[in-house]
Amino acid sequence: MTVDAAREVLRSCGTVVLVDWPSRDVPETLVRAGCAVHVKGGPGPEDFSAWELQDGAVAVRRTGRAPDQIDVLFVHRPVEELAALVQFARDRGARVLWYQSGLAPDGSADPRGCWLPAERSALVRAQVEAAGLTYVDDHFILDAVGDRRP
Repeated sequence: MTVDAAREVLRSCGTVVLVDWPSRDVPETLVRAGCAVHVKGGPGPEDFSAWELQDGAVAVRRTGRAPDQIDVLFVHRPVEELAALVQFARDRGARVLWYQSGLAPDGSADPRGCWLPAERSALVRAQVEAAGLTYVDDHFILDAVGDRRP
């Protein structure tokens, strides 16, 4: 997917749920770009909060539940957790699963990294697309915010 296509994914979304993220910049930038942002902050079904713009600052409000409807599920978790997250995305009507590995092309840790070995990326893509979701894994989400940034 091109970065322009990834930008269009975000441009057309309303609600983004983040399951982990590489830095606080991710939820804050998405909020400031106009997305409704919810964060799953732990393993339990009640570990959800909404990140919202209040008086020019990003505030966090515990909601205790996932939103009923989402557009994009952003995942920054090990691939082994993906099956349950794909199901979560489908259950909430998501159109897109955005996966960020946190790896650089040499396999080292990189908070902005989106690299997976080709065979693993193909398996993950097949799993996500078989669930009827658009799969994005080749762009750091903040690079795709583009002109939605304030």
